[in-house]
Amino acid sequence: VQLQASGGGLVQPGGSLRLSCAASAESLNSITIGWFRQAPGKEREFVSSITWNGGSSSSADAVKGRFTISKDSAKKTVYLQMNSLKPEDTAVYYCAAGRGLILTTRRDKTRYNYWGQGTLVTVSS
Repeated sequence: VQLQASGGGLVQPGGSLRLSCAASAESLNSITIGWFRQAPGKEREFVSSITWNGGSSSSADAVKGRFTISKDSAKKTVYLQMNSLKPEDTAVYYCAAGRGLILTTRRDKTRYNYWGQGTLVTVSS
């Protein structure tokens, strides 16, 4: 699975951005796509995930109510709509793919085998 993340940029607090993760693979069956982020000096952390089959999603408490994950199966693309952005959302955002993940493992970055290159989101006035 190859992943290409895009859509990052500079935005003011309270603003919005939409990240995209385009996936290339013969089959995305049993795949979970996750978004993770890493701020300077901090560990990479889970943001949100969605299963390719069924579209079951999960999000970290820090982004619930502000970020929405979705997918377009025809385009093989997963989106992360980020609203009400805060300075603490500043980070490099990565999309990742894992196969056969269950609910309890979808937040674990070590379970994801394939990673995109990351896209920088900066929230600042």
